[in-house]
Amino acid sequence: MLILTFGIIVIDQITKLYVKGISIPFLNIEFVGMFLGESFSVIGNFFRITFTENPGMAFGFDPGSDFKLWISLFSLFASIGLLIYLYVVRDKSISLRLAIALILGGAVGNLIDRMFYGLLFDYAPLFYGKVVDFFDFDFFNFTILGRSYERWPIFNIADASVTVGVLILLFFYKHSKDPEKVDSNQSSEIEAAAEGENLGSTQSNNDDADLNNKKDSLSNDQNNKGKTISV
Repeated sequence: MLILTFGIIVIDQITKLYVKGISIPFLNIEFVGMFLGESFSVIGNFFRITFTENPGMAFGFDPGSDFKLWISLFSLFASIGLLIYLYVVRDKSISLRLAIALILGGAVGNLIDRMFYGLLFDYAPLFYGKVVDFFDFDFFNFTILGRSYERWPIFNIADASVTVGVLILLFFYKHSKDPEKVDSNQSSEIEAAAEGENLGSTQSNNDDADLNNKKDSLSNDQNNKGKTISV
């Protein structure tokens, strides 16, 4: 699953650098991307590529510059924790491992922006970079956290990867655990029934043995009485 995580990170960074552009003079790399706020249509007004930079969290949510460092540090430790957990669950169900790999890939993808983009593009210190977003969809108008949106918040591949991973955890992993519980309960019932049958069989054998012993005792008594009369 680490291959999937690595693939998400690579694709996420390539698409971000394609949109933003990059210049590395000593490597003779110069690629001019879009300018901030530039937008072009892919499918009418429904789907556009719009270059924005998000200083805060996923889907354009900005909690303020005072929390920027804490968000970056939290993303760093969360990514480390997810990497460790992905190793821990290496023998668990495919749905769980797939979900964790997707979430980890998305978390690391955005973490790279927050940690290094400020230094790479020379506009902020370490941990204070901005996340590049560009997928722009017009689904419906809604309000969340006191903010109204006429379009869906602009996002990137890393955001989409985290979202899909969370959905897999909520739906597919939960359902995959249910049959295991049913099988476990059924096995317990079968074992209990088998034990009950064994106990019943043992009790029945004991009852038969007691009955035979009583018959033998009665027969012996009758024989002893007959011998006494004959004498």
